[in-house]
Amino acid sequence: MGSWGTLGPALLSLAGVALGAGGSLFGQYLVSRASARQLEMQESAAHRAELKNAILKFLSIASQVEKAALTRPPGGGTAADPVLDQLVDDLWLAQAEIDLAARSEPLRGATYHYAARLADAARGEIADASALRGPQVQFMDAAYDDLWPVQRRTAGDSLAPP
Repeated sequence: MGSWGTLGPALLSLAGVALGAGGSLFGQYLVSRASARQLEMQESAAHRAELKNAILKFLSIASQVEKAALTRPPGGGTAADPVLDQLVDDLWLAQAEIDLAARSEPLRGATYHYAARLADAARGEIADASALRGPQVQFMDAAYDDLWPVQRRTAGDSLAPP
């Protein structure tokens, strides 16, 4: 029993050291996990900002193409318009920027489809703005889903006409 008197405090000290080391390692694990989650959120926010800028640039150019293509004089035909040609080139570059930044294939496809329809309008193949609304709605819905993938839109949030 005398050995317990000397061995007991040593074992308790050893258990305290082991418990302290385990607690310290567990604390480091929690900090590391929180840091990784914070880094992931920062990267996601940075990507969202980059994609948002690309989407806004594309929409700005798309609006200019639509306005220039659909406000041509009726007798203007499909004669070469250098300003409209440059806008269409800029539109395809903006589409490529979204293609590179997008996380989802639906956004890539919707962007391409909308740009193709706008290019058709620029060539004079579409004379009515209503023909562009379907591709525009698909693009906007896909853009929303790519920017905020975990948030679901309700029926009233969609841009689709009733």
